Amino acid sequence: MLVNTVTEKEHGNDLVSADKFKDFIVRYEYMIPQHANSGFYLRGRYELQILDDYLTDRAEQTGNGAIYNFKAPASVVSRAPGEWQTAEATIRGDKISLTLNGIKVLDEVKVEHATGGELDRNLEEPGPIMLQGDHGSVAFRRIRIKTLE
Repeated sequence: MLVNTVTEKEHGNDLVSADKFKDFIVRYEYMIPQHANSGFYLRGRYELQILDDYLTDRAEQTGNGAIYNFKAPASVVSRAPGEWQTAEATIRGDKISLTLNGIKVLDEVKVEHATGGELDRNLEEPGPIMLQGDHGSVAFRRIRIKTLE
């Protein structure tokens, strides 16, 4: 388990993989405390938002499971703070899908630009996985990546 320990009013450190990936499926679990805000970056360019929005009933472009500031999830399926959440993301070419807590919330969403906070804008090239160290001590575990041909 990886925990980006962050005290109140601090930003944590981003964790970036040494390996780079083009088209792949990634499965991971994460647990967030109340009011946490983080992200899981595909290719270091596309942020899948991680946010404590458990009591929210409206999907937002900045909500849990969104492609940050680009596309809201189809529905809010967030679990309560302190509970493990499961995610499976697929990126193939310029399309992203996400299943969050067993529910498909993004289905082959075409991403035309990086979402902010990206490592670079070389959209056609492979890139790393990045775990954003933003607000709150977010824990990650069971990160598994399968490359696609």
